[in-house]
Amino acid sequence: MTGTASRGGDLRNYALVTGAYWADTVTDGAIRILVLFYFYEAGYSPFAVASLFLFYEVFGIVTNLVGGFLAARFGLKSTLVAGLATQTIALAMLAFVPDGWLVVPYVMAAQALSGIAKDLTKMSSKSAVKLVVPQGEPDALFRWVAVLTGSKNALKGVGFFVGGLLLTVVGFQPALMILIGLTVTAMVVVLAMMRGALGTPNRAAKFAQMFSNNRAVNLLAAARVFLFASRDVWFVVGLPVFLRVELDWSFWQVGAFLAVWVIGYGAVQAAAPGMLRRRAGGEPSGRAAAVLAFALAVFPAGISLALATTLDPTVVVVAGLIAFGVAFALNSAVHSFLILHHADGDRVAMNVGFYYMANAGGRLAGTVLSGALYQWRGLEACLWASVALVLAAGALSLLLPRGRPVATA
Repeated sequence: MTGTASRGGDLRNYALVTGAYWADTVTDGAIRILVLFYFYEAGYSPFAVASLFLFYEVFGIVTNLVGGFLAARFGLKSTLVAGLATQTIALAMLAFVPDGWLVVPYVMAAQALSGIAKDLTKMSSKSAVKLVVPQGEPDALFRWVAVLTGSKNALKGVGFFVGGLLLTVVGFQPALMILIGLTVTAMVVVLAMMRGALGTPNRAAKFAQMFSNNRAVNLLAAARVFLFASRDVWFVVGLPVFLRVELDWSFWQVGAFLAVWVIGYGAVQAAAPGMLRRRAGGEPSGRAAAVLAFALAVFPAGISLALATTLDPTVVVVAGLIAFGVAFALNSAVHSFLILHHADGDRVAMNVGFYYMANAGGRLAGTVLSGALYQWRGLEACLWASVALVLAAGALSLLLPRGRPVATA
């Protein structure tokens, strides 16, 4: 009976941490659109607007490193609550100040806190999966991770819609106040209903242990840097500016299209276990990660080559982006499974924190390169950089364990 009760408690806590992660994800997507639209309409250039999010990514690197250490020492509940509290502070920094305070350095600071909040909640929720899925059941782990990751991305797209809707209906600062209500509610529910610390706190954990000596984890982290840089190098700045300037889309059309794309991307991630199992006959391995990465490189190369022809650029970019999204979602789902499967059982929070530190590093590199390359040579330069980066991710994935993963103790 004790084992059954413990299992039920784990599932209850996992449901709570997942719900809190969803609340933060919707808020995170909404605040990004609110800031993007507000400053664009205030006369800032797309590149100036993009700079508002640089600290968001920089502090994501630091947060994953420090957050994994804190979770190991104090439990995942503490990092989850800290993430929700930090998001509330970030929103309040923008919601309750005079308009004159809303300048680039101040907003960058608020976005830095928002990035910290997002990565604390993400690290907490993804680490929690490892705690509730029975050891020796990699198929179940793959399904649980895929559903969590896919739902997160779908809800981030919902957040884009929510942000645009609130900006239209109530305005910038009232919208932020509504989002504060969402994060505060999630935090109160977690504090009131979650039992225990979610995981076994280890007061003897040392910060130096954050740097993994697990070869598979290190290879996955390195591949993740290149994989996410390959997406953001054209998705963050190059694509939105191209749609707005070259194809003459309205800013609302751009935002809505990206929101729909993210929701579809999340749906593919959630469906990834079934799609890949039919192909490979089981859970994915390092070889699957390499094959998917090399296949992904075809799409940015194809889009760039097609843009040089007489084909309609709108059709080329939209169709190419949809194809890229499907392939990238499968890549990301496989990576999310492999990191949890290869993570050391007693250091899962540290391994996941280290891995998502690499993820944030890739997003930061992609964001910076996206603006620089687009200004230099346009969208085509961003696309060819994407090809090079994803090929590097594939090459690193070739060094991962080749067989299907086996259960770890």
